[in-house]
Amino acid sequence: MATEDHSNPPDNNSDGDIAQFNPAENFPLLPLRDVVVFPYMVVPLFVGRKKSIRAIEEAMLKNRKIVLCSQKQAKTDDPEVEDLYETGTVAEILQLLKLPDGILKILVEGTTRVCIRKFTRMDEYFEVEAERIAVEDRKTIELQALMRNVIALFEQYVKLNKKIPLEVIMVANNVEEPGRLGDIITAHLNLKVDEKQEILEAFAPRARLEKIAAILNRELEIMMVEKKIRGQVRKQMEQIQKEYYLREQMKAIQKELGETDERTEELEELKQAIAKAGMPEEAREKAEKELSKLNKMPPGSAEATVSRNYIDWLVSLPWKKRSKDRMDIKKCQEILDEDHYGLDRVKERILEYLAVCRLKKSIKGPILCLIGPPGVGKTSLGKSIARSLNRKFSRISLGGMRDEAEIRGHRRTYIGAMPGRIIQALRDTGTNNPVILLDEIDKMGMDFRGDPSSALLEALDPEQNHSFSDHYVSTPFDLSKVLFLTTANVPHTIPGPLRDRLEIVYLPGYTQEEKVQISRKYLVPKQKEANGIDKFGVEFDDSSIVEVIRKFTRESGVRSLERELASICRKIARDIVVGDCKDAKKEEKGKPGKIKVTAAEVEKYLGIPKFHVEKREGKDEIGLVNGLAWTEVGGTILPIEVVFMPGRGKIILTGSLGEVMKESAHTGMSYLRSHADQIKMRPIDYDCLDLHIHFPEGAVPKDGPSAGIAIATAIYSALNEVPVNNSFAMTGEITLRGRVLPVGGIKEKLLAAHRQGITDIILSAENEKELEEIPENIRKNLTIHKVKTADEVLGLALVGKPKNSPLKFSRRAIGIDAKGKKGKAARN
Repeated sequence: MATEDHSNPPDNNSDGDIAQFNPAENFPLLPLRDVVVFPYMVVPLFVGRKKSIRAIEEAMLKNRKIVLCSQKQAKTDDPEVEDLYETGTVAEILQLLKLPDGILKILVEGTTRVCIRKFTRMDEYFEVEAERIAVEDRKTIELQALMRNVIALFEQYVKLNKKIPLEVIMVANNVEEPGRLGDIITAHLNLKVDEKQEILEAFAPRARLEKIAAILNRELEIMMVEKKIRGQVRKQMEQIQKEYYLREQMKAIQKELGETDERTEELEELKQAIAKAGMPEEAREKAEKELSKLNKMPPGSAEATVSRNYIDWLVSLPWKKRSKDRMDIKKCQEILDEDHYGLDRVKERILEYLAVCRLKKSIKGPILCLIGPPGVGKTSLGKSIARSLNRKFSRISLGGMRDEAEIRGHRRTYIGAMPGRIIQALRDTGTNNPVILLDEIDKMGMDFRGDPSSALLEALDPEQNHSFSDHYVSTPFDLSKVLFLTTANVPHTIPGPLRDRLEIVYLPGYTQEEKVQISRKYLVPKQKEANGIDKFGVEFDDSSIVEVIRKFTRESGVRSLERELASICRKIARDIVVGDCKDAKKEEKGKPGKIKVTAAEVEKYLGIPKFHVEKREGKDEIGLVNGLAWTEVGGTILPIEVVFMPGRGKIILTGSLGEVMKESAHTGMSYLRSHADQIKMRPIDYDCLDLHIHFPEGAVPKDGPSAGIAIATAIYSALNEVPVNNSFAMTGEITLRGRVLPVGGIKEKLLAAHRQGITDIILSAENEKELEEIPENIRKNLTIHKVKTADEVLGLALVGKPKNSPLKFSRRAIGIDAKGKKGKAARN
C-alpha cells in the first residue's frame, strides 16, 4: 500500500468560527478535471479512466460515499499525489449508468468538505484517509450583513447573466446558513478551477462569503462594461439606419430641386469610365448592369463595396491600350547584346518574332520556355526582351504556388475576392501586350485548392488565350497579344499537357571563357559601382577572374561568381577607407590611382578556396573509367570503379544510385556475357565471383542511362585485367545488343571534361548535332570519337590486350571446402 501524508490544511477561520475535524475515515477518491464539486451541489459526471471506474465500483460496494478532488492540471491523464489538491468533497452517488462505450455516467451530491490526510492505496484506484470538516456557524450581525450584501450582488449578477434562472435567487434568499449560501452561489458562478478551489478551502463561512463578494464585484464590473459596449453598438446601428433614412429623404429633396450629390457624381464618373474603357460588348453590358445594381444599394452596405470594386477592376483593365512595338531589328539586337552575353538561340527567336510582326500585322505572341541551370540569366533575360521590344514587363513567381485561384482569380461570392495574377499584371502594366514572365514554372504544386498548372493551360495556349476567362472578371479577356516567357530549371517536372504548349529553348551553362567575358562586361562594372570603388581605378585581371571561377564557384551560371566578386569589391572598399591601399591615396590629389586584382591576391581577399581543382591522375588503371554526368548546375566527371572478388555471382552497386542507373549496370553486364566471344572476353566462372561497381561521392544521388558504356567498359577492364586510357571520358546509353544510344547534356559534359584536362571524348554518333553548340575554342582541344557500338568503345578506350587465362575461384575461394568447412581462398 502506498501511504503519503499531506500537509496540514490552512487555517483560514478569520471570523473566529472553529473548524472541527471529525475522526479520519477511508474513502475511494475520484480525481476530477476542470470541475470542483461543493457541498449541496448535485452534478452529473462522466468517468472513463480505469482507476476512476474502479474507485466508483469500490464505493458502490460499500456505502456509496466517494471523495471528489480536483486536479491541478486538467491535461494530466494519470495524476499522482502531488497533482491533486488537499481539500475535496465527500459525495454520495445517487445514480449510476453504464454507457455502451464503457464510460460511466454518475449523478453525485456533495455532502461535506474533507481534508485528505494521506493516500492509503494507489495501485488499482485511489483510496484516501480523510477527515470531514464541520464548522460551527456563529450568525453574528456582521455575518448577516455580509450575507445580505452577497445576495444583493448575486441578484444583480443573475439579472445581467441570462444563463442563470431567476429561481436561484429565491433559493438563495431562503438559505439561513452562511456556509451553505456561499456554496450554492459559487456553484452558479462561471469561475476557473483554482478560484473555485480557493472558495472550497475557505472553511470559515465569513472568509468564504468575503471571497465570493469580491468575485461578484469584479464580475459585475466586467458585465457592466460589456453591457455598455453592446449598447454603443446598438446605438451605432440605429444611427446608421437613421442616416440612411435621412439620406434617402435628402436625395428625394435634391431630385425635386434639380441638384446632385456626391454619390450621384461618383456614379456618373463610373458611367463615363465604362464608356471610355473600350470594353467588348459582353464586358460593357456586365459593367452597366453592375452599375445599375450599385445605384439601388445603400452606400454603406457590403454589397455596394463589392460591386464598386468589381466595376473599378473592369474599367482599369487595358482592353484596347497597347504599347507600340520597336520594329527596328538592329536596335533590338543591340539592346539584347548590351544586356546579355551569349544566349544566341533565345535572341534569334525574339528577332524572328519581330521580323514576322513587320511582315504580318496580326500575329499571336509566342510562349517561350527558357530551361537551364540556376544563374544563367533566364529571369533577367525577360526584362531585356521587354526593353528591346519597347513593351511593359511584369514578373509572376510560380514557385510553391498551389492555389488555382492565384491564376484564375476568386469568384466574387467570397469576401476579399481578387482577380488572378495574370489579370493583375495586365492592370499594373496598363497595356494588353506586355511581356509577362512566369518564373519557376517547374516548381508549382497542387493540393485540395486546385492545380495551378491546369489553370495555365488556357492562358498559355495560343489557340485559346484570345478569350481567357478569369473567375473574378467573369468575362473573356484577349491574351493573344501578350508575349509570355516561362523559366524552369528542369523540364521533367513540368506537367505534360502544359509542356506541350510551350516552345522550349534550352540555355546551357556558360563556359569558363564566357564567364570571364560576362564578368568583364557586366559583373565587375556593376559591383564596382554598387560598392563605390568605380572612381578608384580598380581593375581585375582575367587571371584573377579565372581563379575565382575555378576555386570559389562550382556552377553553370554566374550567380555565385557575382557574389564572390562583390566580396572582393567590399574588401577593397574597406582597405581604401582604412588607408591600406596606397595607390588609392593618389585620388585625393586629383591623380586617379590604380588597384589591380591579380590571381595571386584572390586568396588574400576570399580566403581558403572552397573548391580544389581536381588533378586527374595520368596513370591508366584497371577497372577505372571516366564517365560524364549532367547536373542542374552543369556537367561533371563521374569516375566509375569496378573490382571483383570471390563470391556467389552477385553484382554489388553502391554510390546512391537510382533505378535507371542500376538497370544500366545489369544491361552492360548482360551485353558482355552474351557477346563474350565477339569482344574477346576471357573465360570466367561468374558463379564463383562477386562484382562490385562503385560511384564515388556516395552522398550525391545519381541516376540516368548515360553511364551505360562507361559501366560496361569498367566491367570489361576489371574482369579482363586490361587498363583503361585515363585521358578518355565517355557518355552514352548501351543496349543488350551493344548499340550506343544518344544522351542529353552533351555541351555541359564536354565543358566539364575540358576543365578536367580530358583530351578524348567517346559519345554516340547520333549526338553529332549537339556538337555544334560547343564553342570552337573548346572543340579544337578535344578529340571527339563518335561511335555506334560498344565494341568500338572498347577498342578506343582500352590500353593493351585482355588476358586469355580463365578466371575462376575454387570452392575454397567462396569460403567452403569439400567437407563443408571454411577454407582459404584459392584462385585458378
